[in-house]
Amino acid sequence: MEIGSYYFFMTPQPKPSTESFFGLGIAPKLLEILEKNHFETPTPIQTKAIPIGVEGNDLVGIAQTGTGKTLAFAIPMIQRLAATKGRGLVLLPTRELAIQVSETFEKIGRGIHLQSAVLIGGASMGPQIRAVKNDPHVIVATPGRLIDHLNQGTVKLNRVNILVLDEADRMLDMGFAPQIKRILETIPKERQTMLFSATMPGEIARLAAGYMKLPVRIEVAPSGTASERVEQELFVVQKNDKVRLLEKLLGEYHGTVLVFSRTKHGARKICRSLKHMEHSAAEIHSDRSLSQRRDALEGFKNGKYRVLVATDIAARGIDVKGIELVVNFDLPDQAEDYVHRIGRTGRAGQAGKAISFAMPDQGRDVRDIEKLIRLPLRITPLPELPPARTMSETADVDREAYPRHRRQGQSKGRAGYGQRPAHSSSERRRRTPNF
Repeated sequence: MEIGSYYFFMTPQPKPSTESFFGLGIAPKLLEILEKNHFETPTPIQTKAIPIGVEGNDLVGIAQTGTGKTLAFAIPMIQRLAATKGRGLVLLPTRELAIQVSETFEKIGRGIHLQSAVLIGGASMGPQIRAVKNDPHVIVATPGRLIDHLNQGTVKLNRVNILVLDEADRMLDMGFAPQIKRILETIPKERQTMLFSATMPGEIARLAAGYMKLPVRIEVAPSGTASERVEQELFVVQKNDKVRLLEKLLGEYHGTVLVFSRTKHGARKICRSLKHMEHSAAEIHSDRSLSQRRDALEGFKNGKYRVLVATDIAARGIDVKGIELVVNFDLPDQAEDYVHRIGRTGRAGQAGKAISFAMPDQGRDVRDIEKLIRLPLRITPLPELPPARTMSETADVDREAYPRHRRQGQSKGRAGYGQRPAHSSSERRRRTPNF
């Protein structure tokens, strides 16, 4: 069967091996493509999921973040689409994940003329509509934007015969359950469904029971398991000393650093402080536009930015090799997010380091994390910290982040604007980094 002008010819395969992709039921043409792209050794989730997927069975894959789930469903989907002439749909929780998954499909599918379309919020509808009109083999989408297209009649899902729900637990956490239900009821019931998730809450189990046909469950690590290659450390620190501790750590480590903030406001403040320390830094959170988020992520990948400050919107949306250190500047609201955060380092068999800041009154949050990961976090005494920044120094960062006309409220069109005096020192103090 064909996608584009290439045919897949299935030939007998050797016995499955964890040493290579041979023996997993993958067509020879795809094996050649994997080899050319330097995919040599399958990860455990790939070894278990690919044979099930290429046979057309429904499956539920439970694996921690960073274990190679994208290839685990992309290879079976591409191969089966070549045989069935249908269409594939991949649903993901965030724009960043959707872009990265689409890049994998493009890399693997380029040699067989596979066409894909990415439907995500924050981007213009026009190019997405044109991409859909080209009748792509695979649509990669976030639930909200796909619903927008369905409401406008610009997308039809009647030919979808392979569905992937990636990071399903995160999609449900983000409130996408109604959209997912509508999408599941829109696409044909005769389909193959592959669901991947880092955890297996009851809602995921009910989703599998209600919309899947005898799914095979595979699990490569217990739910909530942190990567064994990530060294974990904890500092108990006062709120006002967090920035100074971060400055100390950035002087001790020399690679790329991913810093997690609990809120987008906190991410902005941390990023401004880092820039004043003369570190190249960018921020990524829900207040940033798609182009800003792309610049931040691409700049972090190519070395333009050494430090990326993110909220949990990026905990599963950052696939960057070689992150040396993950810093939990704030502990996450949910213990499960701790696993996803630290999973950004120690990927692809490499070692990594994760350091968390906990305030003295957060003992319960720390115990929740330790209970989830089944390990005690090593508490390290605070080192000698750099001197605190003066108010005049941090005010310089504010002036850079907020142009003068914005600081003085000189925008047009609203009563009272344009006549306000410059902010008083007390107002400036509230806007400068003060943790």
